[in-house]
Amino acid sequence: MKIVINLITLLLSTGFVFAQQTVTGKVTDTKNKPIEGANIYLEGTYDGASSDANGNFSFETTEKGLQTLVVSMLSFEPHYEAGDVSYFKNLDVKLMESINSLTGVTLTAGTFEAGDNSKVSVLKPLDIVTTAGAAGDFVAALQTLPGTTTVNEDGRLFVRGGTAGETQVFIDGLRVFQPFNATANNMPTRGRFSPFLFKGISFSTGGYSAEYGQALSSVLLLNTTDVPVQEKTDISIMSVGGGLGHTTIWGDQSLSINTSYLNLAPYETLIPSTQGVRWNSPYESLSGEAVFRSKGEKSMLKLYTGFNHANLDIEQEDINFDDYVQFRLKNNNLYFNSSYKYFFNNDWSLTSGASIAWDTNDIGIQEDKVDTKETSSHVKVKARKNFSNRFDLSFGAEHFHSNYNETYTDLDDNQFKSDYKDGLWAAFAESDIFLSNKFAIKLGVRATQSNLLDEFKISPRVSLAYKPAEDGQFSFAYGDFYQRPITEVVKFSQNLEMEKASHYILNYQYVKNGKTFRTELYYKDYDLLVKYDTDMPQFNSNYTNLGSGYAKGVDVFWRDSKSIENLDYWASYSYLDTERDFRNFPEKATPNFAPKHNLSLVTKYWVDKLRSQVGFSYSYGSGRPYNNPNTPDFMMERTRSYNNLSFNWAYLLDKQKILYFSVSNLLSFNNVSNYQYADTPDINGVYNRRAITPPADSFFFVGFFWTISSDGKSNQLDNL
Repeated sequence: MKIVINLITLLLSTGFVFAQQTVTGKVTDTKNKPIEGANIYLEGTYDGASSDANGNFSFETTEKGLQTLVVSMLSFEPHYEAGDVSYFKNLDVKLMESINSLTGVTLTAGTFEAGDNSKVSVLKPLDIVTTAGAAGDFVAALQTLPGTTTVNEDGRLFVRGGTAGETQVFIDGLRVFQPFNATANNMPTRGRFSPFLFKGISFSTGGYSAEYGQALSSVLLLNTTDVPVQEKTDISIMSVGGGLGHTTIWGDQSLSINTSYLNLAPYETLIPSTQGVRWNSPYESLSGEAVFRSKGEKSMLKLYTGFNHANLDIEQEDINFDDYVQFRLKNNNLYFNSSYKYFFNNDWSLTSGASIAWDTNDIGIQEDKVDTKETSSHVKVKARKNFSNRFDLSFGAEHFHSNYNETYTDLDDNQFKSDYKDGLWAAFAESDIFLSNKFAIKLGVRATQSNLLDEFKISPRVSLAYKPAEDGQFSFAYGDFYQRPITEVVKFSQNLEMEKASHYILNYQYVKNGKTFRTELYYKDYDLLVKYDTDMPQFNSNYTNLGSGYAKGVDVFWRDSKSIENLDYWASYSYLDTERDFRNFPEKATPNFAPKHNLSLVTKYWVDKLRSQVGFSYSYGSGRPYNNPNTPDFMMERTRSYNNLSFNWAYLLDKQKILYFSVSNLLSFNNVSNYQYADTPDINGVYNRRAITPPADSFFFVGFFWTISSDGKSNQLDNL
């Protein structure tokens, strides 16, 4: 009997041994380096092992049939092998590095970010509105960044040798058609928007996404706040007017409103303009904005609206007239957009939106009148699929429509009308591909069809980024960009093509311990630029697309907020070499808005004992080209260099009350932006001239800002 039992036991144990399988293999990375400590196991079992120092692993299992082998390791993507367990022998497993969204490579060529959601931000939201000399205008603050040019008599964004019209502005992805206030000739304008309604800003100096178009040089993307932190009321009393803002919250809905009134008459009475202007009625405006938000479990709805009414009556010196020339303006602008975003369970998201703008101008020049009316709209839909943390795809379509009418009435009541209508369709697709934590690619393409010009264009876009070390990375961007000719041209002629620019950008950025260093080399190739054979575009001009040009240079940015306690500063420098043959230029030359050297230094220092923030900003621009008809060479003269030292001081009376003072051009530098020459020479054959300068060398501002909120701590320091 004992012999029988031993025999049965032997047979059972032999069968058990025969049922076991051995799983073996080696784990390496994509460079064939062994990975030690990887976990290898059969899914749903306790059978497994860890790889040794050479990456080898081996374990036994009694499982049989179809199984799934899992290989996992921290900072690597999990690997799966499916098949019969008997085939899991001498496996060669290669693990791919997982993508870390916090420390991985990012695509930064040509783009400055400001917002809480951007891990590579070189600016914070309050930076763009606490810069001395900006007077609360974030566009003026952006002019302290490299790649921009200070054109002090204009106030808009001039980027890397491009005109102001080559930069487009978007709110929540939707086009803003008149982003700047209307103004008189050689009088700087301001942006229409209040800083406190926006959570972040992305300013692209070139090579921007395929999602955006109709901008030869750059785009400025503004994103409204999703969910306000608390209810509050902001009150502003200023030397040039006043303002009131309020945010209310109920459940998942919220509404923020802001309104302001500006009137320069009291300021002009105390500190009158002295250089070439006389005010009959100084600039006056009434404006307001509102943002409604409704947050769902998987959705976000936003409604934004802004309005502005402005008027002025000014007399300006003109070299061709014995007396001053009167200019009158009444502008009304209403803008509305809506955006909706929905997140699906399968990593799809859908974004849709629409914007519409109405803009009218009633202009008087001496006894002549110009009335303009423009209605513009933008409809857009975009889908995005996140396939993995290595690959995502977005695509969409949009339609722009513009209807412009202008009536010119002369002294004898003769009327001349000009107008145009344009429907512009566009489709785009773009993908982010992360090959590793060190290398990423963005590929995109944009297609555009203009009904006005009867033209179809394809624009490829590509960006690359490589991160050789933890704190620094390189980026490269290339793209073709098209833009319809400006309104002043297409209102007279539609037998033209879109203007074109090709961007090439190489970027290096280093960020560590509160310090940021950033430099970019760029080259822009212009083609199909519009030319005409008269001083200004007019109905009888001959128009062609025979213009061309280039812009190349280097931008440098440095910021340090840690080395000195309570001191935050940044410095930027731009070198620009550009020439173009466009408009009425007889030959290729550097335009007046493109100085060769630009330098900015911005400092902000918190004085704890005085409960004050003190700031200084210094801007320098080398002499700007201008044409002197008394010499044979075209655009070869240079103005004196531009200098501006500005100062601001914010004093906290208590946590929620601020007394604010600022002065631009503190040292009263006499800046000259250009010269106006007489249309005809004098009896000696000399063309006389006058300097184009600011109406006043300096501007002073005093304001009191009071915030009322539930926490008793919030204030408007971020908005100054």
